[in-house]
Amino acid sequence: MKVSLHSAVMVGWCFAVVSLPFSAIAGPPFRTDDPEPVDYQHWEFYTFTSGTHVNGDTSGVGPAIEFNYGLIPNGMVHIVVPTAFDSPAGGPTLFGLGDVELGFKYRFIEQEKDGSRPSIGAFPLVELPSGDQSRGLGAGYVRAFLPVWVQKDFGDWTTYGGGGYWINQNDTYGDKNYWFMGWLLQRKITEKLTLGGEIFHQTADKVDGVDSTGFNLGGQYDLDEHNHLLFSAGRGFQNASTTNLYSWYLGWQITY
Repeated sequence: MKVSLHSAVMVGWCFAVVSLPFSAIAGPPFRTDDPEPVDYQHWEFYTFTSGTHVNGDTSGVGPAIEFNYGLIPNGMVHIVVPTAFDSPAGGPTLFGLGDVELGFKYRFIEQEKDGSRPSIGAFPLVELPSGDQSRGLGAGYVRAFLPVWVQKDFGDWTTYGGGGYWINQNDTYGDKNYWFMGWLLQRKITEKLTLGGEIFHQTADKVDGVDSTGFNLGGQYDLDEHNHLLFSAGRGFQNASTTNLYSWYLGWQITY
């Protein structure tokens, strides 16, 4: 995925997530991530927006920026700095800095191109409490996600998925640790267009919360070698009214 610098000012969307009901920015434009880091000494930059609507509230991030850099072979550093928003029914829409995300992705097994071995990697993330929890713009405490991701390519087809554990315990706000898992299948349709879909599941992240399951459909359109448009939309089908009546992602990416 890729984009030009003046174009990056354009807002994109991302099914990213703050603490609202979903909690992590995954592999744009999907919640499910992959084990593939940015190539060594290469970088990618995103600008995006994303959100989720539930009964009585719409929340998300945008504009937001993401930067990834191939720091070592098979390993990249990752940062997301979001502007968060929360728009409750009957109340004012609030904007402000959201929770900053830091991470490091490392691929410790690389797939066999003509064999059965997949790529496998880890992508631990830390969410810093830079957003204002009292205004619905952040969690109010440090959180961490510890996932493992697997990927295999088959010609024009790619499939990847996995999951991990969110360290999210906070008695003050009634939050608790939980699991997230997802799987995706996508296909290169033309030289410029790739389309795919994912299904994901998350256990309850609050003491009085519920599990959620949903899907997204989306893809990537390559405008040129460095500029890429990313998009997805979906909804939940388990406890959707309180977790995900609909959600979206739109992003612009520059790669170098």
